[in-house]
Amino acid sequence: MKRGVLLAGVCGLGLTAGILAQTQPAAPRPPAKKPPAAAPAPAPNTAPVRTSITLAQVEGLWRNARTAEDYKTVGAAFETLLKSDATNAEYRIRYADLLISRFNVADAESLYQEALKIDPKNAKAYIGLAEIYADSFDKLGEESATAALGLDPKLYHAQEIIARIALEDSNMEKAAKAADLALAIDPTAVEAIAIHATIDLLADRPNSPWLAKIGNRGEGYADIARALVNNRRYEDGIAYYRKAVAANPDLWRAHSQLGVNLMRMGREEEARAELELAYNNDYRDAVTANTLILMDTYKDYDTTRWPEPGTPTGILRLHKKESAVLRPYFEVEMKRAMATYEKKYGYKMTKPVQLEVYTDPANFAVRVMGLAGIGLLGVTFDNVVAMDGPSARARQEGYHWASVMWHELSHVYTIAMTNERVPRWFTEGVAVHEEAATTPDWGDRLNPQIVAALRDKKLLPIADIDRGFVHPTYPEQVIVSYYQAGKICDYIVKRWGDSKLVEMIHAFAGNRQTPDVIREVLKMEPEAFDKDFLADLMAETGKTVNGFEAWTKEMRELNTAVKDDKIPADMLQRARALEAIYPDYVEAGSPYLLAAQACLKASDKPCAVGEFAKYSKIGGRDLEAMEQYAGLLSEGGNKKDALAALSRMIYVFPLDAGLHEKLGNLNLDTGNTKDAVREFQVLLALNPGDKAGSHYNLAKAYQADGQKDKAREEAINALETAPEFRPAQKLLLDVSGDGK
Repeated sequence: MKRGVLLAGVCGLGLTAGILAQTQPAAPRPPAKKPPAAAPAPAPNTAPVRTSITLAQVEGLWRNARTAEDYKTVGAAFETLLKSDATNAEYRIRYADLLISRFNVADAESLYQEALKIDPKNAKAYIGLAEIYADSFDKLGEESATAALGLDPKLYHAQEIIARIALEDSNMEKAAKAADLALAIDPTAVEAIAIHATIDLLADRPNSPWLAKIGNRGEGYADIARALVNNRRYEDGIAYYRKAVAANPDLWRAHSQLGVNLMRMGREEEARAELELAYNNDYRDAVTANTLILMDTYKDYDTTRWPEPGTPTGILRLHKKESAVLRPYFEVEMKRAMATYEKKYGYKMTKPVQLEVYTDPANFAVRVMGLAGIGLLGVTFDNVVAMDGPSARARQEGYHWASVMWHELSHVYTIAMTNERVPRWFTEGVAVHEEAATTPDWGDRLNPQIVAALRDKKLLPIADIDRGFVHPTYPEQVIVSYYQAGKICDYIVKRWGDSKLVEMIHAFAGNRQTPDVIREVLKMEPEAFDKDFLADLMAETGKTVNGFEAWTKEMRELNTAVKDDKIPADMLQRARALEAIYPDYVEAGSPYLLAAQACLKASDKPCAVGEFAKYSKIGGRDLEAMEQYAGLLSEGGNKKDALAALSRMIYVFPLDAGLHEKLGNLNLDTGNTKDAVREFQVLLALNPGDKAGSHYNLAKAYQADGQKDKAREEAINALETAPEFRPAQKLLLDVSGDGK
């Protein structure tokens, strides 16, 4: 079935997201509660276009629409109405309602805003905007719903939207109160009833009396399912989507979401059936179409499964064009991470863990949310992990795939150990903590956006930290919340030890709230914890925060001077002063690299090695700099340290052929013959320009590793490519035992 290209759209989904890509979120829209000034009245010579069609007739066409062509006809009729009277807000609102039902959110939002320009007190326009913003987890959702209630207190759906947002923030009291206000206006309000039922289900009260009040209304079950998925209760969400389609078999959005969530859990055959059913019944939103397109590409992936004795069960899915290159590293790291967590947390997975690695960021985004442009690097759905592969990110980003993998696999264990009851902040905090606990240089660093948040005292209390992930109030808040959650877990381990994190996991398994767990496990009040944690954090970061303004100015001056080839004589001293103020900064223009450059200009190689060593230890990821560092170490006869330094780059640039050639030779020089074989095998899989040389290098590695038959085979391969290649001829004679 042809479905066309990947579509864009708007969708809200609560999920256990991994690391955020380091990109700036879009600026928030103007608050809906402050509508633009009313549009000027039409000029005297702009008389309305005469038309014989009325709004009632268009509504009739809409009610009878069944196919895409029918809806196009309705849309054309609305366009005619808009031309007939440019000052009619109701026409725009109803047209926007149609577009929402046909998945065109962007144009619907514009029409609602246009309606408000015409009629700033139109509550229906605010309700339309509230639904759009709430679905995309935008803070303007509640503002728009509140504005609607201010104009018409009887709009019960506005209370339902407020209740839904409160539920997403885990503010059960506020959610219940808003739902009650909706029910006071309309006792049959199905979403309000579903919110009460969801509150009970999230509190592990499965026999909620509210469920019976939904009756046979599939929309209510679908609302419950959406909320359960938002809280990472994926299996429960799937069960309620099934209830929704059983109650209303033609509720196509529920069929679509059932399919999407089955796909997320790896049940692809059933997922495709549900998605095809929705699509074939003209439910063709971006999520449905994109997911079906994505599933058509699964034939292009290789799947590796194990168990091996003593190894947790795993499934690794890699794109065929890269699987030979990536598998040697991804499989080893996946097994190592799972074995580490199994031992550390004292928990053995009862289901296979599946890791999917995507070469195309659009495909990964669709895998996660059905839409492109989500800004995430990895996401966990229960025991299934999806992540961007190295080729999906721009080289200059310094994307560390191994830390993303360890981060996401940590989620697998915390979700399983708590039976999907872990709060968002804690599973993210543990995952961020585990990145650096694995290898100190892996974790993400204190970035300038976080420094600004610390300076402006924007961290949330631990009791409310989940809000920073779900409904951020400023563009950088999600990134800041990741950092804060990770630092909280670092602090707990530093003060009480790793065992306390495990105790907290078990406490959350009892569906306990964060303040109760802090009191029970750490034996202190949340407010006291906040005070102690912030004091410790500021002791660690205070010098950077206080000196950030001066650091920024000096950094700009030094990097401008280098760019203009006017390196100042005192650059080494100034760069080292910058290192002391902000030791975590290893991004573009890092003071460590400025200092190393100053050392090299002075022909002081030991000084440059020292600066590169600091850069590497903290987590610098510039391949050119690390190759320069390894070269200096090799020149000084320290090839083991050169190998260790350059090996870090496998976790960042595994698709760089030159890196594998350098690592292969360093492994040979240091006697690591098996690793040399791996590196030259990967080099060949990358299809290098010098195939004869690559086959020859692999033959040398096999020879050094005592695998003469394979060495002979690779020497022959080299000669088939370049028959006059004398080193390969000599090696072939050596491994053949023939001196002729």
